[in-house]
Amino acid sequence: MRPARSTDPWTSHEAADRTAEFAPTQRNRILGMLRLYGPLTPEEISNLLGFEPYAIRKRLPELQKAGLAMPTGEVKPTRSGRHQRVWRAI
Repeated sequence: MRPARSTDPWTSHEAADRTAEFAPTQRNRILGMLRLYGPLTPEEISNLLGFEPYAIRKRLPELQKAGLAMPTGEVKPTRSGRHQRVWRAI
C-alpha cells in the first residue's frame, strides 16, 4: 500500500494507519479463497468474503508482488459488463 503523502489531510494519514492493521488479514483471506476455490475474479472473491470489490482489487497486486498470486490471463465480465482479470494462487 502506498502510504499517505505528506501533503494529504490528516484523515488520509489515519486511513493509511488503519489499512496497515487490516490489510494482512484481508490478503490472507483472499489467498485462502484462491487456494480453496481455484482461479477467481475480484467480484467472485468479494461475494465469497463480503469485502468490497475495490478492497479485493487493491490486495491482489500486493499478493502478486509477494509472489503469492497472479493473473491467469483470462478475463470475465462483471455484473455490469466490464472486464475483470481472473486471479490464481501460486
